[in-house]
Amino acid sequence: MRTGLFPGTFDPVTNGHADLIGRAVKLVDRLVIGVAINAEKKPLFSLEERVAMVNEEASKFSENCEVLVRPMTGLLMHFAEEVGATAIIRGLRAVSDFEYEFQMVGMNQRLNSDIETMFLMADPLHQPIASRLVKEICKLGGDIRPFVSPKVAELLEKKYKNT
Repeated sequence: MRTGLFPGTFDPVTNGHADLIGRAVKLVDRLVIGVAINAEKKPLFSLEERVAMVNEEASKFSENCEVLVRPMTGLLMHFAEEVGATAIIRGLRAVSDFEYEFQMVGMNQRLNSDIETMFLMADPLHQPIASRLVKEICKLGGDIRPFVSPKVAELLEKKYKNT
């Protein structure tokens, strides 16, 4: 069984993330989406909220592939080994993403050369979408509906009304 791991903070999950999940399920038998705890990024949503959001968004892709959403802590390669991943799936939006990802692949290969890294390009429609920018647009009263699902837009708008 080919197991892919798609890690991220997903704060919030965007249409770009959903696009990559849809592409990834075509390549593996099982896709584990690792929702990372990353205190440095100061997430707007709690880990539990992010796992629930990703679960809802990813559920529509489980027809031909087993899709699991799991909270992820610690070193990426340790989590990949724990879930039996044969590949780590990463999304690229721009050349600037590649520079960081290139360095990560080199380090990950040194930690476990049996786990490959696959890069997927986001659909051009979704390439500029970044969770950070979606949050900023929402916070400033802009329309985020082109960038996230209706449910995620509702959760984001509620979050900013309560802050």
